[in-house]
Amino acid sequence: MNTPDNDRAPLFKSWTGWYVLVIAFLALLIILFYFFTKRFA
Repeated sequence: MNTPDNDRAPLFKSWTGWYVLVIAFLALLIILFYFFTKRFA
């Protein structure tokens, strides 16, 4: 696939890498907040 330089994702080869990173980060936050809620309830 031939994409111009301004359409390329920074740091990753494609935007899929960013989507996976963001979803994993959000899942980690949800898990951490769950455990904080259980610990300090």
